[in-house]
Order: sequence, then structure tokens, then C-alpha cells
Amino acid sequence: WYALRDRRFMGLKVRRQVPIGPYIADFYCADHRLIIEADGSGHGSLRDLRRDQWLAAQGFRILRLWNRDILMNLPGCLDAIAAQPPQH
Repeated sequence: WYALRDRRFMGLKVRRQVPIGPYIADFYCADHRLIIEADGSGHGSLRDLRRDQWLAAQGFRILRLWNRDILMNLPGCLDAIAAQPPQH
């Protein structure tokens, strides 16, 4: 969270724990309509698939990052976020 907050990352405003419809996004960048999910071993289920489909139908993009990757390779995860094209 530290790397994303206070416009530290590419000057973008990123909020955490944002309610979107019936769901809560781990992180959300409204400028890019990008939801960033930090996932542990309990993710990847049919429930997550339905959630992603609903969010995509509302015009959001979802980027899922594994907690282990965030902890072990934060620069690579930030590169993955930066590689997401803006969407308005």
C-alpha cells in the first residue's frame, strides 16, 4: 500500500478497500478504471470469476497480483501495474 498511496506511483490516486457495487476492491485507480487485487492462496475460485465478470461488465479492469509476488518482487508488480493502459 505504501508504494501506491499519496500519489507516489506515477502520480496516480489509488484508494484501498473501495466498495464497488456488491464488492470491495483491494485497490482502485479511478483515472484508469483499474482494480488491483492482492490475492492469497484462497483466491482463484468460481466466486472470483463471477466477481471479475461482473466488474468487467461495469467497465472496470482487474489486475490480480499474488501476495507472494508483491512481497518478493514489488518492482515487478509495480511494472505490471504501470503496463496497464489508461482507460477512460
